This record gives sequence, C-alpha cells and structure tokens, in this order.
Amino acid sequence: MYTVGNKIVHPLHGAGTIDNIITQTIDGTSREYYVVKLHTNNMTIMVPVATSKEIGIRDVISSEEADKLLSLFSTIETDDVQNWNRRYRDNATKIKSGDLNEVVRVIKSLSIRDIKSGLSTGERKMLHSARQILVSELILAKGTTKQDIENLLDVALSGVIKEQK
Repeated sequence: MYTVGNKIVHPLHGAGTIDNIITQTIDGTSREYYVVKLHTNNMTIMVPVATSKEIGIRDVISSEEADKLLSLFSTIETDDVQNWNRRYRDNATKIKSGDLNEVVRVIKSLSIRDIKSGLSTGERKMLHSARQILVSELILAKGTTKQDIENLLDVALSGVIKEQK
C-alpha cells in the first residue's frame, strides 16, 4: 500500500503524487481511494486502493532507468502496421500496459508515421497522450522540469527523424 507523498504512475494518466487517502461511500459500500495529483496537466484522479494493482499503479522509475530508456530510444523497434484500425488498437493496448518501453515504442512509431505520411486526428491525439504519460514520469524520475524533459525527448526523437529522411 502506498502512503501520502508517494510518487506513482497510472498507466493511462501518467505520473503523480498521492495527496491524500480518503474513504468514500458509494451505494452503501465504503472504499479507500488514493487522491493523486498528476504533474503534467494539474488534474487530480481518485484510484481505488483495493484495485490499484490490477489497474496497473506502480512506482516511478529511477533516474538511472530514465537515462537508460532515453539512451536506448533509437534502438527500440517499431511495428509498421498498415491497417489504421489495427494499428490504433495495438498502440492503445501498448499504452494501457503501463510499460514505458511500450509507450516509447508508440511515440517512436507514430512520430515516424507522422514524418512519412502524416497522422489522423485520432493518432495525433494518441501521440500527444503517450508523450504526456512519458514526460510526466520522466519529470519525477529525473527531478527536473517539463521543459527539460521535452527537450531530452526531442533530442532522442531527432535521431530517429534523421534516420527516416
């Protein structure tokens, strides 16, 4: 169980800090919830304590793991699925997994697709969402600003973009 002040990651919303643990009664059933303040969009979410593990709540990666992830950015392999519906579903599944390597794979593949042929509105939104999830965790892992992390991510992506041109 996490405590107030712990930094955690929600697979769909990104990283945040537990501000409070509250008990709410809904339909006569009392449950405990983590009140999580997300760092990139100033949003607050409530996560049921009892099902947090099934949801995919996990600890933030270490600074060393963050460095390794960014350094391996160019070596992470991507899929080149042509069918839009299948590609979208596959990418959504990767993001929902909560695995940062999969989130990076989505960012990289959508960035490459954007350069080659452009993205649909749905895929552009998905790319933005995946970036926000990654950035929010790297902010906490590295203890730095959103702008610094965005710059690091842009540098990592610039190598990928150069390869595609």
